[in-house]
Amino acid sequence: MQSVWRGAISFGLVSIPVRLYVAVQEKSMRFHHLHGADKGRIRYQRVCSVCGEDVPFDDIVKGYEYEKDRHVVFTDDDLQQSPVEAFRAIDIVNFVSLQEIDPIYFDRSYYVVPEPTGLKAYRLLEQTLAESGRIAIAKVILFRKEHLAALRIREGTFLLETMYWPDEIRTPQFDVLKRPVELRKQEVALAGNLTELLTDRFAPSQFVDGTRQRLEELAQAKVEGEVVAVPAPPGQVRGLLEALRASVEAEKEKSAKEPRTKATRRR
Repeated sequence: MQSVWRGAISFGLVSIPVRLYVAVQEKSMRFHHLHGADKGRIRYQRVCSVCGEDVPFDDIVKGYEYEKDRHVVFTDDDLQQSPVEAFRAIDIVNFVSLQEIDPIYFDRSYYVVPEPTGLKAYRLLEQTLAESGRIAIAKVILFRKEHLAALRIREGTFLLETMYWPDEIRTPQFDVLKRPVELRKQEVALAGNLTELLTDRFAPSQFVDGTRQRLEELAQAKVEGEVVAVPAPPGQVRGLLEALRASVEAEKEKSAKEPRTKATRRR
């Protein structure tokens, strides 16, 4: 696994040299754009909107649009002038409870692995966090952008979660949610019943990406020259109450066929 960043965890006067590794690998079907007539790959050119000429990559600069069609240009030197870039650090600011953070703040995940010389301090910080039941909130510059971040333990390894800044989180303002609705007692009771039937411990391994799985099977079938049949979508159940009743009955039937012990349920 290739590291994407080298620096240090800054914890008071303690500095722990570390490397960052991308913690997740997104898997999805990737498609190329082809010419329908001969299946040739479509190539995209970098064309200037003013002179219409093809522009070599070396001639492309970064521009910030401060007004419509008006830009100021930033060079690589401009972007590297941040004083905090000189010392690459995961600078711990304070410690909080993970439960205090709304998951909407989390962006990307990175494993934080110590250099051999920093292993003891790394384990000391790990044990300190484990005993306190808290996580660390830090600031870090990654790829020329300053991030708020959470530093926590996952299976004996520090995990750095970059976070959105508070002013990047949109406030939900939707007129439809202001409309009053009346919930009948039967609907509330059935919804609670369905929730109870579906309550279980979170086991990630039981979930699969059904869409990607079907696309991969479809791709393999096309490669082998098969005629692929696409199943019709299931019929829709009309009405909230009817849908709740049907859902409860379906879950009861499933539970009867595949009984789960109370030990596996979360109460």
